[in-house]
Amino acid sequence: MSGNTSKRYPPELKERAVRMVAEIRAEHESEWAAMTRVSELLGVGTSETVRKWVRLEQVDAGARPGTTSEESGLHGAVRGKTKRTITADPAAERARDLVGRVFTPAAPDKLWVADMTYVSTWSGWVYVAFVIDAFARRVLGWRTGISMSTQLVLDALEQAVWTRERTGSDLSSVVAHTDRGSQYTSIRYTERLAQAGIAASVGTTGDSYDNALAETINGLYKTELIRPRGPWRTVDHVEIATAEWVDWFNFRRLYEYCGDIPAAELETAYYAQNRAQPTAEFSNR
Repeated sequence: MSGNTSKRYPPELKERAVRMVAEIRAEHESEWAAMTRVSELLGVGTSETVRKWVRLEQVDAGARPGTTSEESGLHGAVRGKTKRTITADPAAERARDLVGRVFTPAAPDKLWVADMTYVSTWSGWVYVAFVIDAFARRVLGWRTGISMSTQLVLDALEQAVWTRERTGSDLSSVVAHTDRGSQYTSIRYTERLAQAGIAASVGTTGDSYDNALAETINGLYKTELIRPRGPWRTVDHVEIATAEWVDWFNFRRLYEYCGDIPAAELETAYYAQNRAQPTAEFSNR
């Protein structure tokens, strides 16, 4: 992996961090402590970064004096043309199945799987989208929302891409596998995969075995978090708890599949042992 890191944070991640700070503020002795916790849960580099996002949101809302985000776009505007690199073809065929129900890649960033699940709350259904790296079963991206929209799964994908790119990972060998849901076969979703250099793979038969790994993670999420800690009140309630579960699942949960170590630890061990060794790959072409 390259040592370079990306300084660009997805807008959705910034919005989520600000919302979570407000949600958990009462549970901490100070706003700074809440910011620190959110930065840990979402993998943001520093608490100061989260503080800046919160302060800017307060300025935008008129609760604090300062320069709004809209005024800062005006000050920093640069004239020029934008180039569209992807042109979608509405008549294009759906991606083929590049996985064939084999969810055991030899290295990280060879196979990602994505899926959605749902949670019943007092205020209605909440939908949760996950993106998982199949090598160590690590959750790379996730998003909660109140509708099964393409934007929901795009936000989860955006976080997964950001999670890897900020550590300099090469995504050119990634195959992203999903079921045949309309959100995952949408033009917007397939365009974003192409922009990131990721190959799309879609199950062929439409049953749960075509995306069995994602179904397994969804099941663990329900078993370890949703059922024991319900009933759930709102989407915010689910979002905070999901952030805490993902953090635990990736960095502290002893996973039998990983040899009774956390998923992130297995990835670290892989890179420590295989820095100069070629790895077997799923073909994405």
